[in-house]
Amino acid sequence: MIDKVNQLKEMLAYSLQGLYSLDIHINAQGVHSMWCKLDDACDIQSTASTIKKLGGRLSTITAYQLKSQLPSVDHEIAYHFDIDGATLTATVQLIGSNNKIMSLTPIFRNADWNEREFMELYDITVVGHPNPRRLFIDESIDSAVLQRYIPYSAMVNAASTKTLWENIMRDRGED
Repeated sequence: MIDKVNQLKEMLAYSLQGLYSLDIHINAQGVHSMWCKLDDACDIQSTASTIKKLGGRLSTITAYQLKSQLPSVDHEIAYHFDIDGATLTATVQLIGSNNKIMSLTPIFRNADWNEREFMELYDITVVGHPNPRRLFIDESIDSAVLQRYIPYSAMVNAASTKTLWENIMRDRGED
């Protein structure tokens, strides 16, 4: 595992254009957990390509709003990779009108569902996605409806459906 971690460090240093940080933690059982923060959103494709060259895989992608108490246009996307049992989480922040990220679907086909989901739920544009159709929300409903009406922290508790509906009705003037 140490060889793969060292290769990863060398390959990232060579391939990434922007600033980044890479923290590596090894627990008492020898399990590696790595955290990479990318300052340039364009570097996520290089990171994914590097991981694929090392025989790694994409586990899942998580997108969320940065501010937890109010709906926000600021997001962070966390890409969770596995490299021979070691976990690498690479994060990218999309602040304000900077809401575009390159698709990882050409590198890892399983990025498809996650990318479509956060395009639908948040105002995030995934550039180069081969199938940007919505998954759940009808096309007649504005995109990023959850982003505007309910913060993620409220969505994950039992009151989310009621809160979302109340916010939609208030904006329509139907108190």
